[in-house]
Amino acid sequence: MSNQGEGCCEPLSEEPLAKEQAAEMATVFKALGDPVRLRLLSLIASRPSGEVCVCELTPAFELSQPTISHHLKLLRQAGLVDSERRGTWVYYRVRPETTDRMSALLASVSRERTPA
Repeated sequence: MSNQGEGCCEPLSEEPLAKEQAAEMATVFKALGDPVRLRLLSLIASRPSGEVCVCELTPAFELSQPTISHHLKLLRQAGLVDSERRGTWVYYRVRPETTDRMSALLASVSRERTPA
């Protein structure tokens, strides 16, 4: 007896994450796929004031200032941080709406995997 055309399981009743949402979140997670960017985000988020000057970030790495700026640009483009120029310095802060969406997505994946 052949089961061709029949799936082994019930079809998905709904798509858990829309294509547009998946593309947006993939950009965010891709930005965090680099250890330098992950550390930068962590350094920015860990500041009690909620923001940090680029002049304080650069010494934390054995990288040139242009390289740090490139990584910060990618974090900005992914929507993970905002920046504000004050005189000659740029200050960075985490965008909680993006990190909250990441957290909610990961929590929903965790709930879906938890056995009943």
